[in-house]
Amino acid sequence: MRRLLVATNNPGKLREMLALLSDLHLDILTPEKIDLHLSVAENGISYEENALLKAQAFAQASRLVTMADDSGLEVDILGGSPGIRSARFSPLPHATDADRRSHLLDLLKAHPQPWRAHFHCTVAIATPQDEIYFSQGDCPGVIIREERGNNGFGYDPIFLLEEAGLTMAELSMDEKNRLSHRARAVRAAIPILLKIFESLIY
Repeated sequence: MRRLLVATNNPGKLREMLALLSDLHLDILTPEKIDLHLSVAENGISYEENALLKAQAFAQASRLVTMADDSGLEVDILGGSPGIRSARFSPLPHATDADRRSHLLDLLKAHPQPWRAHFHCTVAIATPQDEIYFSQGDCPGVIIREERGNNGFGYDPIFLLEEAGLTMAELSMDEKNRLSHRARAVRAAIPILLKIFESLIY
């Protein structure tokens, strides 16, 4: 069978990635669906390293072609922070997405607007035979003070896409899967996936 494991337990990421991959003639699996419970320390120093750590660990444990991603928000005036620490940016223990947004806005108060930023996503694909592939995507925008929208997660409610006039959290799933950093990285990965599965015999 042409099976692809999407190695994330983040429900927001899963929804986006499953929608982006839905047109492929592949059996898209999740860790929960195959009862695979694996915790991978994201201690790399780049998006590529973190994405690859997850992809390789899940590929070896499942013996399936595996896709994983690492993404982050980079704010120009903060020198690219929070970057790869986006999910661990708040100093609070067990911080929520709201805590992370609040911490970011507190840091930005001392700086004049506009607060230009971009989301970045790196996708890593690993096979059980230790083949490794990468794709990337970026989405430019600005950080705003007021939260808008209920459709996203993470920093989405305060990230405004100027071309759309909407925050990431105000976009519909179709719009987000056309404009977002993750959408661009996954779309760039699709030709790689098609090539991998053309060459594999199950």
